[in-house]
Amino acid sequence: MPFFIQGQHKIKFIPEMVGPMLEMTLIPETELRKATIPIFFDMMQCEFHFTRSFQMFENEIITKLDHEVEGGRGDEQYKVLFDKILLEHCRKHKYLAKSGETFVRLVVRLMERLLDYRTIMHDENKENRMSCTVNVLNFYKEIEREEMYIRYLYKLCDLHKECDNYTEAAYTLLLHAKLLKWSEDVCAAHLTQRDGYQATTQGQLKEQLYQEIIHYFDKGKMWEEAIALGKELAEQYENEMFDYEQLSELLKKQAQFYENIVKVIRPKPDYFAVGYYGQGFPTFLRGKVFIYRGKEYERREDFEARLLTQFPNAEKMKTTSPPGDEIKSSPGQYIQCFTVKPKLDLPPKFHRPVSEQIVSFYRVNEVQRFEYSRPVRRGEKNPDNEFANMWIERTVYTTAYKLPGILRWFEVKSVFMVEISPLENAIETMQLTNDKLNSMVQQHLDDPSLPINPLSMLLNGIVDPAVMGGFANYEKAFFTERYLQEHPEAHEKIEKLKDLIAWQIPFLAEGIRIHGEKVTEALRPFHERMEACFRQLKEKVEKQYGVRTMPSSLDDRRGSRPRSMVRSFTMPSSSRPLSVASVSSLSSDSTPSRPGSDGFALEPLLPKKMHSRSQDKLDKDDPEKEKKDKKKEKRNSKHQEIFDKEFKPADLSPQPSEAVILSETISPLRPQRPKSQVISVLGGERRFSVSPSSPPGQQTPPPVMPRAKLSFSLQSSLELNGMTVTGVDTAEVPPPLPLKGSTADYGNLMETQDLVGSPVPPPPPPHQRHLPPPLPSKTPPPPPPKTTRKQTSVDSGIVQ
Repeated sequence: MPFFIQGQHKIKFIPEMVGPMLEMTLIPETELRKATIPIFFDMMQCEFHFTRSFQMFENEIITKLDHEVEGGRGDEQYKVLFDKILLEHCRKHKYLAKSGETFVRLVVRLMERLLDYRTIMHDENKENRMSCTVNVLNFYKEIEREEMYIRYLYKLCDLHKECDNYTEAAYTLLLHAKLLKWSEDVCAAHLTQRDGYQATTQGQLKEQLYQEIIHYFDKGKMWEEAIALGKELAEQYENEMFDYEQLSELLKKQAQFYENIVKVIRPKPDYFAVGYYGQGFPTFLRGKVFIYRGKEYERREDFEARLLTQFPNAEKMKTTSPPGDEIKSSPGQYIQCFTVKPKLDLPPKFHRPVSEQIVSFYRVNEVQRFEYSRPVRRGEKNPDNEFANMWIERTVYTTAYKLPGILRWFEVKSVFMVEISPLENAIETMQLTNDKLNSMVQQHLDDPSLPINPLSMLLNGIVDPAVMGGFANYEKAFFTERYLQEHPEAHEKIEKLKDLIAWQIPFLAEGIRIHGEKVTEALRPFHERMEACFRQLKEKVEKQYGVRTMPSSLDDRRGSRPRSMVRSFTMPSSSRPLSVASVSSLSSDSTPSRPGSDGFALEPLLPKKMHSRSQDKLDKDDPEKEKKDKKKEKRNSKHQEIFDKEFKPADLSPQPSEAVILSETISPLRPQRPKSQVISVLGGERRFSVSPSSPPGQQTPPPVMPRAKLSFSLQSSLELNGMTVTGVDTAEVPPPLPLKGSTADYGNLMETQDLVGSPVPPPPPPHQRHLPPPLPSKTPPPPPPKTTRKQTSVDSGIVQ
């Protein structure tokens, strides 16, 4: 029975009858479609009569159309008939002419995207599937259909995870999270379309999404983005949820992310402009230009090969100029591909000297503008100097969204071209050279372990005129009377170029200084030639353009800035001196790293009982002092020989943490102080190490202060170990001598066990047992009393 004869009860069939009626109209019979599509207009008219709108009908037909087309129904002919028939009816209606036409256009646009999506839904090319998915979800976002929008967000996220695009998967989920509030509002059913989320409120769902997004950003090495989300989540844990356990775990993750930023070398991706021309491409690609973000270490040749594999019938264009109408309207497929450079827009907080490891992220991320420069020669050709007439045509591309984003590519929305004069090009080139030189100098100041080969090539290309000609070409082209007469407006720019040339000298000087410290003997002649060239260059530049001094920031970095984390966490223990207590920290204030991190952990050291008689009293009361001194020195020299022979730096294997080992050479000009034995618990192993005791007159050592350099004197070692002397009478009976034994093994000694009175020789580390430590160099301990007894150490609480 036709819908339009149901009288006043017709409204009761809306929206329930919309779905079945749509299924019938989608049957591929032209006459049936022509007869049934007008029923949709009658439904619109009926609802409008009762409610002054047809919102229920519109929502229902959009929802059902999505499922029907995805299920295989519908085609291009149906789209054309739907558009033609409904528009004719709407335009004849007095009140539905405008709103009805808007609705028809909307449904037609949706069908175009759904048909494209269905066409490539089972295609092996997942990038095309991603493009069509984004087209559909953007459409649903535009018409504010949140349920359908979220549905396609998760389709896109699944595709990214299949391709290991974790950064893009994170950005995709972030779009869902932004729809939610940090509130106790009940979560609607369409917001939790995935079974993995167990949430009843929007705040709970947003928390779970943030945790998953942070995980994906971590896998994609986008730690800056993970930190930003972590700060927002930490605010909720601390001030709203009061979940300190989750806050603790989150802050540990953030600490690791900060470490990764300064420690991990992230490859910089290249960006490529790709144009699809010809009628042979699908509609979502045809005649459009996209900016693609390459994969790690992917060169342009590899990217082009991957691109042409997806379109085996396409022909690669050999020019970077925009094609003509002949190519655009041809039935074939033409692909244009070339590398573009991201245009850096640093945040204001980085407008100061900042580590290259931090700034490098923003050079290739969060970018929306890209440029391609093409040299063009104008005027008479000058074979002696090509820079005088070298113009630059620079094309700037602006994408719809920033990269990276929910896709690895975005469509170009605007293109404009600017021309760069030869003088402006020289200024820009000089500025880039100085920036690159300054950046490399900072990298070597931060991390002395970096190889010098890139620095060698950069320095030699600048200071040696035989290599690249240097800036002498600019002097010949622009610093002449003839050029100034022909271009009087260029005076200010010429002065700027001269200033950049003068500023290059201090950067070169610092680079050559670093190069001289690190150069090998094999490259010493190369370095000396470079120094000779630089001296001539410096004399000439300072005479003509003035003297510039190194920025104070670089001087500070050279003198006091701690080494970068890359250096601290890769330097082997064999390169550290044994007489220095080395502690690697995770922060600039030398705070020890937390247990379980990649750094070295330093645990509190347990002090053993110290001597009870002062050294002065021993010297006074011992009548055979000289004789004992000679015997002791002989023993010392023998033990020191064994110690030096066995404990070679090359024999030490890298450990997660190092024991504090102090030799006699730490403070040779001071009077010898008593030694005490401490248990060092480092990285889960128990070892003994010798640490000096506190002076008798000092009751409480000063607090531990952070140090920029990783070395400690006697006093700082006492502070590091936390040793104090309280309530000990230095004039009492001396402690007994150690028990003799040749096979003593203290490797399994527990912290609570009794310790024999000092001075007991500490056992060597587990990999070098039975080695005696150095003995005191001045006076041996007094003989033990005839009777032994347990004594309680006042300062440490250890029964001995």
